[in-house]
Amino acid sequence: MEAVEVLDCRGQRCPLPVIRLARRLPEVPVGTVLRVLADDPAAGNDIPAWCRMRSQEFVGPTTVGDTPAYDVRRTT
Repeated sequence: MEAVEVLDCRGQRCPLPVIRLARRLPEVPVGTVLRVLADDPAAGNDIPAWCRMRSQEFVGPTTVGDTPAYDVRRTT
């Protein structure tokens, strides 16, 4: 079972969810999935784009209750 950590960015607007992701991801071990809870519609585009630019794995979108979430696996 892979490790999953949660980063709660609900109520934050672009670009804050991506900024918080960028700051938090280096703090988790390689291979860990960071689940970003983000209700800003822009996060659905911004987080996968950030992953491509930073060579991190965008695992995919999901939901936690009614909240959109985005799973990112640290690769480096």
